[in-house]
Amino acid sequence: MTDAPHVTVDPFAGAVRKFGEPHPARAVLRAAGPIVQAEAPAGGPVWIITDDVLAREVLIHPQIVKDPAYAPASWDPRTAGLEPAAAAQPSLTTYDGPAHERLRRAHAPLFTARRMSDYSDRIAAHAHQLLTGLADAGGTVDLMADFTTRFPLTVVCDVLGVPLDRIDQAIAACRGMYSDDPEEVGAAMAAFGELAAAALSDGRDGLAVELLDRIPNEITETQLHYLLFTLIYAGQLTTDPSLGFLLARVFAAEGATSEATTIDEFVRETLRLHPPAPFSLWRFTSADVELAGVRLPARSPVLIDIQGINTDPGRSIGPDLTFGAGPHYCTGAQLAQLELRAVVEVLRSGFPRARLAVPLAELRQVDLGGIQGSRLAALPVRLRG
Repeated sequence: MTDAPHVTVDPFAGAVRKFGEPHPARAVLRAAGPIVQAEAPAGGPVWIITDDVLAREVLIHPQIVKDPAYAPASWDPRTAGLEPAAAAQPSLTTYDGPAHERLRRAHAPLFTARRMSDYSDRIAAHAHQLLTGLADAGGTVDLMADFTTRFPLTVVCDVLGVPLDRIDQAIAACRGMYSDDPEEVGAAMAAFGELAAAALSDGRDGLAVELLDRIPNEITETQLHYLLFTLIYAGQLTTDPSLGFLLARVFAAEGATSEATTIDEFVRETLRLHPPAPFSLWRFTSADVELAGVRLPARSPVLIDIQGINTDPGRSIGPDLTFGAGPHYCTGAQLAQLELRAVVEVLRSGFPRARLAVPLAELRQVDLGGIQGSRLAALPVRLRG
């Protein structure tokens, strides 16, 4: 039994980088070994998995769980960005085992590729309407200032059945979640509760109403509101940065116009290179666990280096880890990819002269810090050339 090598580089530090410039920690982590130890943002050690095969083992390991109840006792939940423990709040992202399977069975049929394809025309219409409104304003527009947030929220609210006159409320609630002020975060959560209630009100016909009929009987109304919050917030949090990188690559024509590259392939490659989350969500050992000859004591935090594994030069061709793997594979993966494809298609057909207003080399990506991903600081574009 050996100890995991300890890296001194901080993989969780915030920074500003050029577009396409690799995060400095990625190569260091990969070179150190398949499992490495670093300092966690909330204090103490964290074990980071850098190898694809080992990552997939971790993602299905029965003693490496999502429930924050197993987080290190010294962690402050707010500092660590943890959800409530599963016993306090049922969630797809904190449940494990049979409880997770039951909750996932309620969600999964609503978000299949077939169900999502029913919304493809509406999603494209939302993209076209929003881009047209920006184009009509004339001149240069910054798509990161509003579009990359408003578009995915419009889509997820429409799919769930939240009235579309509530989009500004949804945007404000999402932004409130970034606040360091607990009162502002509390106000944002209250707003999400109002959005969930609106989606479930009489006469609504979105997926929220269908989910109500499918969830286990013991789920309360308040708990259902939280489940809908996770769908709305995650739908914005992940798709927003992905849109920025996708659009930058489209405007830079990095293969988007190649006859040999389909839109599906272009979207998948963008997500591989720029996954919305560089790391998995937190996992914790529920007992002593051995991984690659390294012993991890109970309550050890574990992360998968998704971006590092996805972009490993020695990686074998095959499925990437952008949306995870195993029982916690991202429920919204099909919807997210459909949104990204729709934007590329709308730009090709409706805005063929759209171009960057600055050279690609001038774009900057901001590492938000912790286990959050990167987002373009700005994306100035001339939609009508």
